[in-house]
Formats: sequence, structure tokens, C-alpha cells
Amino acid sequence: MARGKKYLEAKKNIDAEKTYSIEEAVDLVKKVSYTKFDGTVEIHVQLGIDSKKSDQNVRNTVSLPHGTGKDVKVLVFAEGDLAEKAKEAGADFAGDDELIEKINNQNWSDFDIAIATPNMMKKVGKLGRVLGPKGLMPSPKAGTVTEDIEKAVKEFKAGKVEVRNDKSGNVHFPAGKVSFDNSKLVENIKSGMEQLSKLKPQTTKGKFFKKVVVAPTMGPGVRLDINEFPVV
Repeated sequence: MARGKKYLEAKKNIDAEKTYSIEEAVDLVKKVSYTKFDGTVEIHVQLGIDSKKSDQNVRNTVSLPHGTGKDVKVLVFAEGDLAEKAKEAGADFAGDDELIEKINNQNWSDFDIAIATPNMMKKVGKLGRVLGPKGLMPSPKAGTVTEDIEKAVKEFKAGKVEVRNDKSGNVHFPAGKVSFDNSKLVENIKSGMEQLSKLKPQTTKGKFFKKVVVAPTMGPGVRLDINEFPVV
């Protein structure tokens, strides 16, 4: 993959042979980010799992103490009073059949998180072909199928994010914005990684964290010292 001039220039600030402390990495990421907008600081983790084995896949959530800095759009599939409570809790969209029809007929997905009550999942299930490939399908493992709709909405609005490994066994999640104070980014990374460490499948052997990189939306990544993240 060919890299642009800005990327190559920014990469000169990073020692490719070195692994950095979280504090050093956060400082570097801010320097090498070259977006004109307030970019996201992202964590990329290569896990020591076999993603072909269902009992080794990771899908859950982590809560960042300082949030992601993003205005998260939350949609809730619920009926009657629960839909109203979801809106009161901060949901951007809440309803049942009309939302399902809009998504199914218009391929609409202008939201970041979809939450559903358990009794709605029979209807929501038919949206799998639309929401599944976009990673938006509600799931009990991700905390997005629940009776406690109000709590779920507030948590995702406040900085709860889903972590889910891809086919290569990698997990990606935001740690905040480039504009965040360094201390807040460091705390978000430490907290997110500690929570991720607790999701290690029992059937996984060897190291759970093989490689950890922190990177801006646009700019080179900085490799972290995995010894900073002891697996619980």
C-alpha cells in the first residue's frame, strides 16, 4: 500500500524498532496526527486467539472513563413505554415496526449502536442481512439486548464501546480524541486494555496480547510495550 508524503514525514518521528510506554505513545500520536479535524485515537490489538474457533472469539464491551469524545447515535428497538423511556434516557431513535421497516426497506443505518429488548429480537432478527455486515446487530454478548434499556442507553452514550475480533483475530476500539488531555487518553487506554484482558477465552493458550498499537485516524501507529498490559 502506497503511503502519502504526510504519512511518511510523520513516520520519521517513530522508531519502528522500539516499543513505547503508553505515556510516550500518546504524546507521539498527537504529534504524528495530521488531520485538519479532531481525529480519533484508536487502539489496535492483535490477539493470540484462533478466530476460526467459536469458543475463542471475543465479543463484549469496555467502558472508557472519559468517553470517546464522539456523539454516539443510539437506536433502540422497543415497544410502548420502554421506547419512551429510551428516548428520555437519551436515545436518538426508539420504536418498533416503523424503524424495522425503514431499515429493511431503505437500508437505513444512520446510527452507531442498536439496542433491543429481548422480546423484540424475533422481529429484529430479519434485519440481520442489513445490520450484520455493518456490525450493528444487537447481541446479548455486546450488552445490546437487554431489559434495562435506560441503563444501556446511558452507558453507550457515556463511552461504552463494543469490542469484537475480526477474522484475523484483531480487535479495534477508540480511546478518545486527539484533543483530549494526555492523561485522559492514557487512562482510557489503560482501563480499556484492562477490561479487554478479562475477556480472554478460557480455551486460549499462550499470550492473549500479541501486539498493541495506538494510532490516530490519519497518521502512523505507535507500538506499545505489551508488558504494560498484564492479562488478568
